[in-house]
Amino acid sequence: MNLEMLSSAANREDFSEYVAHLQLHMALQARNLVPTLTKTVDSREQLLHQTQADFEKQISRQKL
Repeated sequence: MNLEMLSSAANREDFSEYVAHLQLHMALQARNLVPTLTKTVDSREQLLHQTQADFEKQISRQKL
């Protein structure tokens, strides 16, 4: 590999690592914005929690 290809691969890896770190941070922040599961009584809250969990699963399984 030449230097330009190595640099490009390193930049992609750095960017991928940054995006993964950002996704984790956003997921943790989102968890702080919804009520805790132990207090869930209302069906709307249950739907909110299920939607949040589904969204986090979908985001974590995306490939860059």
